[in-house]
Amino acid sequence: MSVPRLYAILDASCFPEGDVMFAAELVAAGCGLVQYRNKSCNARQILDHARELKRRIGSRAKLIMNDRADLCLAADFDGLHLGQDDLSPESARRIIGPNRSLGISAHNPEQVAEADKTSADYIAIGPVFATSSKSNPDPVVGLDGVRRARALTRKPLVAIGGITRANARSVIDAGADSVAVISDLIRDPRKSAEEFLRILG
Repeated sequence: MSVPRLYAILDASCFPEGDVMFAAELVAAGCGLVQYRNKSCNARQILDHARELKRRIGSRAKLIMNDRADLCLAADFDGLHLGQDDLSPESARRIIGPNRSLGISAHNPEQVAEADKTSADYIAIGPVFATSSKSNPDPVVGLDGVRRARALTRKPLVAIGGITRANARSVIDAGADSVAVISDLIRDPRKSAEEFLRILG
């Protein structure tokens, strides 16, 4: 699997009313992948919103479901992303099958090495910088953490956590293949995504 340079995350907590238009603006800017993350709604609400995303985005970008393998299938998303406390990668792979993308988060070298042994298609390392998108984030790994992760896997590496237009290039230079972004896309998403894509080359 190849992961695009910009890995956009649509976090439902940032959009209490739900914002399919946000995703549409990102895709219009050239963003090729959007992860849908919803930690607060029930399964029915998540599925309804996911299906609306799928209807609006179609095949113009890959849609990745956070955490929920069952809803990934039900919404016909292109892939699934797991945290350390979610299903095991192999259990998730049995559910979603061989043709959907599977990613897993890692927060230290041991977790990266473990993820490298699984059927995950890519590994997300972070938080690289301090982040406000999680109430109880893992310790910051910094650019050195990205470099260590790069040395431990040949799988595509997605850096996440506090990444902005000001520091995104340094993360790529440290060995990441892609940067995952939440906060720095929220204001004027189309313009922000275009600037990210230009910076990331």
